[in-house]
Amino acid sequence: MEKRLQEAQLFKEEGNQRYREGKYRDAVSRYHRALLQLRGLDPSLPSPIPNLGPEGPALTPEQENILHTTQTDCYNNLAACLLQMEPVNYERVREYSQKVLERQPDNAKALYRAGVAFFHLQDYDQARHYLLAAINRQPKDANVRRYLQLTQSELSSYHRKEKQLYLGMFG
Repeated sequence: MEKRLQEAQLFKEEGNQRYREGKYRDAVSRYHRALLQLRGLDPSLPSPIPNLGPEGPALTPEQENILHTTQTDCYNNLAACLLQMEPVNYERVREYSQKVLERQPDNAKALYRAGVAFFHLQDYDQARHYLLAAINRQPKDANVRRYLQLTQSELSSYHRKEKQLYLGMFG
């Protein structure tokens, strides 16, 4: 178990290095390998095949902390990589960001990435929700401010069109 935690951390560090080098596909591969090392160790997740084979030894609180931190970092880093790759898979960015937010609801980077994903998926209400939460944690971040402004603009445009539609129907 300790070996799997160490291997996962090593894969994560290799992923971080590949990200810094701009090798996003390689980084994604390393983060996925790290998560594969951790599969089955997380006591908060149901086993894919319950009651098959002996139960593994319980994690110590320190090991559980390492496990959750490594998982969260990998999901956050996966979302960051996907935003750099073409074409961007915004569904996956949303999914990975939300996995981070399940464990760390105040994670500003995950809030921003979720907001960006929802914006590009054209769910502007959700985008606004996440971007407002992100800007509360990083009020000077120009990227968050820019996406929040774009989202507000899309929402205003949508509401104007909706108003015109109803005026045409009932006017």
